[in-house]
Amino acid sequence: MKWLPIVAVAAVAVAGIAHAQKAAPGAGQGQVQSRFPPKDTSERSETPDFRAEPRYAALELRVGFEPDPREVTVDAGGNRDARAINATCSGMIDFTRPDVNLTYSQGNGQFPLYIGAVSQADTTIVINDPQGNWHCNDDYEGLNPGVVFQRPAFGLYNIWIGTLERGPTQPATVRISEVPPRRR
Repeated sequence: MKWLPIVAVAAVAVAGIAHAQKAAPGAGQGQVQSRFPPKDTSERSETPDFRAEPRYAALELRVGFEPDPREVTVDAGGNRDARAINATCSGMIDFTRPDVNLTYSQGNGQFPLYIGAVSQADTTIVINDPQGNWHCNDDYEGLNPGVVFQRPAFGLYNIWIGTLERGPTQPATVRISEVPPRRR
């Protein structure tokens, strides 16, 4: 009977979350669900906060993961210019938190790691790798950004999806694969 109070608390918490999701404005209307408030529009941080919890998902994948690719739906964009990170970056992202975190760990074999995004909008990608290096791309495959790590390090990858121009956020899908697309 020691477990009864814990089970009751868990059931109440789950019911509360389900109620909050149903009551949220726009819920069920095709909007991307996030555990956090809308993307920040202030001008606070000088660089993206890679220590913050991700807005949409935290994935843990091992080498050889299946299904491949893994996808996460996000809202691309933000109010800060990614060029503040370095001159090779472009687009507008939200510096307050990554969109997705990927923890990539050792498994069977060695494969390249592709992290990209697909969208109807012109999007960009910013990635902070496990060594703290920044990788940015615009238009890897058409207007869709992507980065290929030929010998990926194991650890945490913070991923931001931006829009090329300032404006409202745009629907996008983060795609993670060990089979990079062929560049056209």
